[in-house]
Amino acid sequence: MAQTAPKPTDPQIAHIAYTAGQIDVEAADQALKKTQNKDVKAFAEAMVQDHTAVNKQALALLDKLKVKPEDNDTSKSLAEAATKKREELSKLSGAAFDKAYIQNEVAYHQTVNGALEKTLIPSAQNGELKSLLQTGLKLFQEHEKHAENLVSELK
Repeated sequence: MAQTAPKPTDPQIAHIAYTAGQIDVEAADQALKKTQNKDVKAFAEAMVQDHTAVNKQALALLDKLKVKPEDNDTSKSLAEAATKKREELSKLSGAAFDKAYIQNEVAYHQTVNGALEKTLIPSAQNGELKSLLQTGLKLFQEHEKHAENLVSELK
């Protein structure tokens, strides 16, 4: 039988969630520099605003709980994949960039939302952390829908 990975600890969950938010802020910053499309720009601005706000709440909670975020394989693999994706996107411009960025945002939010639902929220031990993750999930599901709508408009 396949071994299941150990459940992530709260410090690891916090680091994964924070890393995921930072990745999306960095992707949005790249989009803001490259896009000329007002809808893509508005989406990217919303990503920066929302993910920065959630990450500030996460850091404040960790500070309050005296918990230090803990780097782990999941947060490292998210960061590595994001770096590769930003390099790919940096080679594109115009409509090709817009479409690739938004398609990646759909896929990225699907991945992060799935991780939140299936692993991070069920594994979180601290009630406040769990609550923050649930709030984040609702917001990020909205992001996913917004990105899906944009993909269909950009065709």
